[in-house]
Amino acid sequence: MSEKDDEKREFDLKWADGAEHKEPSARARMLAARWKDNPPGPVPFRADPEHTSSGRRSSWISTAVVLGCVAAVIVLLGYINFRPY
Repeated sequence: MSEKDDEKREFDLKWADGAEHKEPSARARMLAARWKDNPPGPVPFRADPEHTSSGRRSSWISTAVVLGCVAAVIVLLGYINFRPY
């Protein structure tokens, strides 16, 4: 690009940024239209986590699984490198 084109582009950007009214994005327009008829309920800044321990494993089981996998990898690597003479 020539220097004149750069100056023209710079002017256009400054002119666009200095506009008094900026059109909202498509997502903002969509949400405004949706919320006009059905506004969202209040949402706390940091909601309390839902405690559902029935579907989750306890931490010691996860730890045992990880340590078991590490031990299996160590044994597998030792078996691959084992060369009887």
